[in-house]
Amino acid sequence: MTQAFVSVIIVNYNGADVIIDCLSSIFAQLPATGIEVIVVDNASIDGSPDLIAQTFPQVTLLRQTQNLGFGAANNIGVKQARGDYVFLLNSDTLLPEQPKEILLTLITKFTQSPDVGIIGPKLFNPDNSFQLSTAYEIGLWGEFRTLRDVRTYRQLQNRPALAARYRADQCVDIVVGAAMFMSRSLYKKVGGFDETFFMYFEESDLCQRVRNLGYKILYTPDVSVIHIGGYSVAQSADKMAEAYRRSQRFYYQKHRPQWEQWILNRYLAFKKWRQSTCQSDHW
Repeated sequence: MTQAFVSVIIVNYNGADVIIDCLSSIFAQLPATGIEVIVVDNASIDGSPDLIAQTFPQVTLLRQTQNLGFGAANNIGVKQARGDYVFLLNSDTLLPEQPKEILLTLITKFTQSPDVGIIGPKLFNPDNSFQLSTAYEIGLWGEFRTLRDVRTYRQLQNRPALAARYRADQCVDIVVGAAMFMSRSLYKKVGGFDETFFMYFEESDLCQRVRNLGYKILYTPDVSVIHIGGYSVAQSADKMAEAYRRSQRFYYQKHRPQWEQWILNRYLAFKKWRQSTCQSDHW
């Protein structure tokens, strides 16, 4: 098989505590040739852009003057990319030592299954425990099923049984955006990330649009990535919740029938009323 060229793209936002370790693991685990590493910095103020430039001059650093969000920043990176494939990684990920060459494994899966559009590798927590990294199709039933799995995952004693479900390659509806591998041509064909999603649901939307084109989303445990989690978010809980609901509503407007949108809006209105009532009772 001819070695394809791969563009590794990372969005950084105030990731000084994690980005250097992330880049170090990339250059330690990926081949010295046949790749380029692009970091799109979303106007960080913690000194991480200068740290990246000084420590890894071989990295293409694209400094933005404002925080554009995860999806828009990735789109900027892909526009700059030259690779046949793009490997999208969060700044709080690490590539551990693995028995097989990572990129060759991923590319082989694409060549063997032309109907695969996106591959999501297995994610681990920093303590090497299993991390849930897939979700069901977004919708009232899908979100209920995903929430059920999340609640199961939060109970530590349940994780081994949950992890057992992910011991082999399988098609899923959604893989999380912490680590996604796909061809650059398909990324461009589908239009990349929808930049209306500043935070949350952007990878779900991308996976849905790829599936709408007839491609499959593949989860594979043959490649693993450590995902620390939490370093890309530096907002208050209220702002995060507001951003989540705004993206959720927009997703439903794009992809779900009107009756589901109606139920969601009524549910959110009721939930907001209950919260305000509880606050009033408290005071």
